[in-house]
Order: sequence, then C-alpha cells, then structure tokens
Amino acid sequence: MKIQPILVVLTLVNLALLVFTLAQMRPAIASEEVAPVLRGRALQIVDDRGRVRASINVYPPSTGKDGERQAETVLLRLITEQGRPSVKIGASEQTAGLALVGPSGTKETYVQLGANGTVSSLKLKNEDGRERIIEP
Repeated sequence: MKIQPILVVLTLVNLALLVFTLAQMRPAIASEEVAPVLRGRALQIVDDRGRVRASINVYPPSTGKDGERQAETVLLRLITEQGRPSVKIGASEQTAGLALVGPSGTKETYVQLGANGTVSSLKLKNEDGRERIIEP
C-alpha cells in the first residue's frame, strides 16, 4: 500500500494551511477611534438589577388633560434605586427647567429652576409646606 506518501502530502498541506492562517492573524488592539455620533430615539442606563437609573427621552408635542398644548420636549432623568426621578432637566422651544426633588418618601420637597419664554423663576419648597419663589 502507498498510504504513507498520501499521509505525508496531507500533513504538508495542513502545515501550509496552518502557516497561512497564522500569518493572517493580527493582534487584537482596541481601536483608538471614537465613534463620531451615537444616535437613537432614547437612551436608558440601567443598574446591575436591570432597573432604569437614568434616561434621556424626546417627547412629541401633545395636548394635556386641561387642553393646554405641550411642545416637543427633551427630558433627562436621574433616578434613585427606589425608582424616584430625583433630578430632571427638560427643554423645549418655549421653556427649559431643572428640578431637584427630595428623597424617596417625601412629596413636597424640591427645588425648581425654570425659564418660560421671557420669565425666569426659582421655587424652593420644604416638606413642611414652607415655600419661596424668587423672580427677578
């Protein structure tokens, strides 16, 4: 039988394929390029339990229950581990605002800074009901 020459040829072919494959490999290097843009309709950051802890959304124009027209709005929320949005930053064509809300378990503790058209204000409110509005 002449199996030995066939085995030698197959071994040489396998060796050649191995050398060719290894020559094609390049070390994996992290790209130093930064993607120019991250695009999407919304962004959510979740914790290791899968709970949303931060979000950025664009809300389309709508009409409120009182019939008041709401403009398209971009809203950033930072959310506590108990699910309370404690920081909100919003912007639309007519208005922009920032709200810092008290810890979970409070209902009336917040700071609200806003600019609506040509009017700006700062509203401070404590849980005990005391309130102060500062306007220029």
